[in-house]
Amino acid sequence: MTDYTNPAGSAQKHPGPPLWLLASLYTVLFIAGLLPVTFVGGLPYWPGPGAPTEAITSYFQTQSSRVLACVFLQTGANICLGLFTAVIISRLHFLGVRAAGAHIALFGGFLTVFDSLSAGFATWSLIHPAVAATPSVLLGLYYLSFALGGPGFSIPMGLLIAGVSVTSAFQRLLPKWFVILGLVLAAAGELSVFYFLNPKLLFLIPLTRFPGFIWIVAVGFAMPNSRAAEQQALAA
Repeated sequence: MTDYTNPAGSAQKHPGPPLWLLASLYTVLFIAGLLPVTFVGGLPYWPGPGAPTEAITSYFQTQSSRVLACVFLQTGANICLGLFTAVIISRLHFLGVRAAGAHIALFGGFLTVFDSLSAGFATWSLIHPAVAATPSVLLGLYYLSFALGGPGFSIPMGLLIAGVSVTSAFQRLLPKWFVILGLVLAAAGELSVFYFLNPKLLFLIPLTRFPGFIWIVAVGFAMPNSRAAEQQALAA
C-alpha cells in the first residue's frame, strides 16, 4: 500500500517544543531575576565573593525579599535551560547526529541545571531567619551557592555549548559564526575552572554566561527543525 502521508522527498519536522521559545524564556527569566538584586532594586547590590564578610551577612539578613524574587525567577530559568538541553539533543539526533559530542552536550546541560538549581536552593536556605542569624552558617551557604552558580555553571555550560557547536559544525547545521562564538564561549567556560586557583579569573564566568544568552537564543532560532525523507532514511 502506498503511504501518502510522507511522500518521498518531503520534509519531516522534529516533534518537540520550539527551541527558540525555551531559549528566550531562559534568557528573559534569568535576566528578570537579576533585576531585584542589581540596579533596579537599588542599593545595596548582591555582594560578590570578594566582598567583606560583614557586607555579605548584612545583605542576606536584610534583603531576603529581593533575594527570594531572584531565586524564584532563576529557578524558572533553569527549568527552561533543562528543557532546552533535552530538546536540542533530541533535535540533533533527529537530524542524524550520532557523534559523542551530542552526549557531552547533554551531560553539560543537565549538570549546569543541577548546579544552578542547587545554588538557588542553598541561597533560599540562607535567607531564613534561623540560618541568617548565624553568620558562619550563612557564609558557608553563600560560598557554596557561589561555587555552584559561578564556576559550577560556567564549566558544564561550556560543555553544552561545545558539544552543540562541534557536532553542528561537522553536520553543517549552523552558520560558521555561531560555531566560532560557541567555541570561544566554551573555552571561557572550561578555563573558568582556574578561578578556584586565581580569583582574578572571575571575569570568565560572566563571559560565559552573558554572551551565552546571545548564543543560545541564536541557536534556538537557527537550528533546523526538519529534514528530508532521504536524510531520515540515511540516519536510521
